[in-house]
Amino acid sequence: MTLRIRLITTGDCEALAELQVRNRNFLSPWDPIRTDDYFTVEGQRADVEAALARHGRGEAMPWVVLDDNGTVAGRLTLSGITRGPFQSCNMGYWLSEDQTGKGLARQAVRAAVASAYTELKLHRVQAETLVANIASQNLLTKTGFEQYGLAPKYLKIAGTWQDHLMFQHLNDSAC
Repeated sequence: MTLRIRLITTGDCEALAELQVRNRNFLSPWDPIRTDDYFTVEGQRADVEAALARHGRGEAMPWVVLDDNGTVAGRLTLSGITRGPFQSCNMGYWLSEDQTGKGLARQAVRAAVASAYTELKLHRVQAETLVANIASQNLLTKTGFEQYGLAPKYLKIAGTWQDHLMFQHLNDSAC
């Protein structure tokens, strides 16, 4: 199977900016409101550098998602990595519209969950979706996540505090 995720680098900023510009309307219903600066190479560089700083502190695993040609097609991040008795993280992801429906996200999510358990030794990966985001809910279910709750007004998405369904994937072999 083709490698679907790798650690993000500042060398990805140009490709990410191009994807963000091209997918701005596609992603806007699922994202917070972003300033125009976010959609520039400099804006992506600031975002990537912040993600890599969190990675350096052990708080995140920021990856790019790769298509069949090894080209950047989106992002997937394990964030909020918490140690101690929790041993958990949160997963977020997005793909370019032209890459959806090909199984790419499913492979990337599976690879990220495997890394969370084998490399990071976590017990739990959680992910949340907008109630209307059926495609993401189906992806999570197909990759072994279980819905366990509803978080009212959980995140401010597209300018409005919106309800999210909560999903989790547990590592039953964790110590």
